[in-house]
Amino acid sequence: MFHSRALAACAASAACAASAACITGSARADEKLGAVRSSLRLSDARAIVDATLDCGRRARCLPLAVMVLDSGGAPVCFAREDGCGLLRHDIARAKAWTCLAMGMSSRALRDRFATRSAFLGALSDVSAGRLAPAPGGVLIVGADGEVVGAVGVSGDASDKDEACAIDAVRRAGFASDPLRPAENWEHSDLS
Repeated sequence: MFHSRALAACAASAACAASAACITGSARADEKLGAVRSSLRLSDARAIVDATLDCGRRARCLPLAVMVLDSGGAPVCFAREDGCGLLRHDIARAKAWTCLAMGMSSRALRDRFATRSAFLGALSDVSAGRLAPAPGGVLIVGADGEVVGAVGVSGDASDKDEACAIDAVRRAGFASDPLRPAENWEHSDLS
């Protein structure tokens, strides 16, 4: 019995050593990992998150959640202000994902399908409920006109969420889609 425990401990020790070699970078010399690049740098995504939260404070918004996704829909940066509801993270992500999935802002999707609720319901089913057809999802457009990501904001009235996202994308040096917030967004409320 002692012999089999010693063998098991030795095998486990060898497995740990092999794992440690991979983690510490001393794996085989011929083993290479490919560099995976995001369409949006972390520094740019952080700038968008910070500028969104700054805009929210200046506009006296309720606490906001902000999610920035790259063009493939992968999260790059997220923040949730103190006092912001837990579901706001998921709503912000859904608004950003909606932009990328449909190639338009979440406001444009809402407006385009306002009279086509059956089709919007079908899109919701196909996307496993990930669509959020409400303002607050904004496309991030690079200098070459290509979409490099999207930002979703949730926490206050949707028009205020969107206005902060647009302001932030532009302050970070990108173009936004939509270009401008809704008229009178400052007077939007949650009622």
